[in-house]
Amino acid sequence: MHTLIFATNNQNKVNEIQSLVGSDFKIIPQKEAGIDIDIPEPHDTLQENAYEKAITIFNITNQNCFSEDTGLEINALNGEPGVKSARYAGEGRDFQANIDKVLINLDSLENRTAQFRTVICLLWKGTNGMETYYFEGICKGHISNEMHGEKGFGYDPIFIPEGASKSFAEMSIEEKNTFSHRQKAVTQLFEFLRSR
Repeated sequence: MHTLIFATNNQNKVNEIQSLVGSDFKIIPQKEAGIDIDIPEPHDTLQENAYEKAITIFNITNQNCFSEDTGLEINALNGEPGVKSARYAGEGRDFQANIDKVLINLDSLENRTAQFRTVICLLWKGTNGMETYYFEGICKGHISNEMHGEKGFGYDPIFIPEGASKSFAEMSIEEKNTFSHRQKAVTQLFEFLRSR
């Protein structure tokens, strides 16, 4: 079994990704690897933020690791909250406040189409030093008028993926994975790793 450090302290994300990869790989959050820091996400793109988190962990551990950054991109809001998704309503990362802000900003708008986009950055110790790889997954859908469901995290209660009649927060992890942006990016990542 291969062990990979995931540059996150979000146990929900760890559980979601571990459920996707099965027993071939053990996913360890950064805290379990002895790193108890909050890595800043100062950049204007998901790709740059993912790299920032991964390189921070790689420099500390010198171990294979990966990170991801995910944004909710709403068409009528010019792609907001996008790269600022976790801090849309302020630095406190309060997702109820973030959801409230999205619903207020969309209140009078008919176009509620949106997409979740995940970018994964993998830093791999290759024969010639550190190698960097990126993987992207997108899930299109729309924003509901109000919150639905208690499962999931983040914006899951207001996001309904294309082809579904309920929000991510009303789905089991298994159901969510059939649509998930994160699942699409993670599948590419682990297909790549299994080919190494």
